[in-house]
Amino acid sequence: MKKSIIFQYFFVVLLGTSCAQTPDKNLNLPKTLDFTVESIVSGIQNPWGMAFLPDGSLLITEKSGELIHFDSGKTTKIGNLPEIYVRGQGGLMDIELHPNYKENGWLYLSYASSEGDEKGGNTAIMRAKLSNNKLTQKQLLYKAEPNSTRGQHFGSRLEFDNEGYLYFSVGERGNRDVNPQDIMRDGGKIYRIHDDGRIPDDNPFVGKSGAKTAIFSYGHRNPQGLAKHPETGKIWEHEHGPRGGDEINIIQKGKNYGWPVITYGINYSGTKITDETSKPGMEQPLYQWTPSIAPSGMTFVTSDKYPKWKGNLLVGSLSFQYLERLELKNNKVTYREKLLDGMGRVRNVRQGPDGYIYVGIEGKGIVRLAPK
Repeated sequence: MKKSIIFQYFFVVLLGTSCAQTPDKNLNLPKTLDFTVESIVSGIQNPWGMAFLPDGSLLITEKSGELIHFDSGKTTKIGNLPEIYVRGQGGLMDIELHPNYKENGWLYLSYASSEGDEKGGNTAIMRAKLSNNKLTQKQLLYKAEPNSTRGQHFGSRLEFDNEGYLYFSVGERGNRDVNPQDIMRDGGKIYRIHDDGRIPDDNPFVGKSGAKTAIFSYGHRNPQGLAKHPETGKIWEHEHGPRGGDEINIIQKGKNYGWPVITYGINYSGTKITDETSKPGMEQPLYQWTPSIAPSGMTFVTSDKYPKWKGNLLVGSLSFQYLERLELKNNKVTYREKLLDGMGRVRNVRQGPDGYIYVGIEGKGIVRLAPK
């Protein structure tokens, strides 16, 4: 068996896309297609993150360890990146611009890093500036510990809130029985820091002996979606469940989201993880997918270019290879629709400053949804 086939099989198993799972029959297909699909950037194997610069050009992270600048049809590789640990689901992951990027020039990256004494790697967050197609003034803001040679559950999305705090996610690194419920350990958490890496004084576990004080919430599995709600400013998150039980959550300070004590999912083998789907002191998801869609990337639609979608949530599906549109009312999902069915594993989705929706699809690159 070729190495590429072995890797593809391993990756599918990690995401829980067992052959026993079938797409949700209640998921709607669009009655009419109100858009066409335009290829914007081709030839990218895993477009993990996207960030639009003020001039309209685009920065794209390729999971294998490249940062690509796309401008006027031309792609340029950015130099002087940090050393990136590429293994399984880990590599160069998300990218986000500072809310005041025009004034300060800071951009933020999440990536798997081998820095530390232990073998393997874990999720790191850094900021840097872009000059002459190179990263400069690189600063490591956070490095999760300990390293692990496991290839799964690195997280890691980035999102700023309205107060200028940076949120990021770190998956539980496949160590579910230890990391997610222990606030003295990294992994299975959502973190909140200042833009320069300092820990906010009002973080929930500041002053608690031994705690990782950057933690904002815990009890997560593998969060690969973070988005700021356009009206409330709350940070929304989605995360991979095992076989079933992918979740959407609204992140609240100091809250426990339950993994693995409560879950709607089961082991990939079909055995139970727990009999509990709820428990006092643990948050219920706003929505959960069973079977697992393997969600990655998330954005709210605020653009007038898609009037029927305004206020909707868009989420990529890796396992079933589509883009999901969710209509919401009072923080409840009232309607779901499948878009881009069969185009490929949707890794990321962003609304650009031009109001158009851009979608990162593995093996294809970046496409744009152009309203008819």
